[in-house]
Amino acid sequence: MSKEHTYSNGEVTIIWKPHLCIHSTKCWKGLPAVFRPAERPWVEPGGATTEAIVAQVRECPSGALTHRMERPAPPAPEVAAEAAPVVEVAQNGPLLLRSDCTVRLPDGTLERRTGVTALCRCGHSARKPYCDGSHRKVGFVG
Repeated sequence: MSKEHTYSNGEVTIIWKPHLCIHSTKCWKGLPAVFRPAERPWVEPGGATTEAIVAQVRECPSGALTHRMERPAPPAPEVAAEAAPVVEVAQNGPLLLRSDCTVRLPDGTLERRTGVTALCRCGHSARKPYCDGSHRKVGFVG
């Protein structure tokens, strides 16, 4: 199992999985009071409201950042029909599948993914089918 780091403000726990991180910079550019890459620890969950943290964590393109609510959230409103998954083409980057999914790997194993899954589009990832940020190193344009 790869190492995970957790940071909590008592209401929400931020979970960082460094092995999934593609260093998109969305976290620290979007919420610099919480995500501070030049400092240790680099995550300061007291730097913003729980709502702001949850919203920013959901923007993580690789799924390296996730969250867990520590206090029960109010019930979500009922949705009549399940929304279709959204696939976003990141400029000069991966395909971002914004939905829970199951990925069948070439050896037949299934991996359950939640939240956002970044899929390699440049062909250079060492973690195919997932993006590892290689598109920046090779100057992928697309």
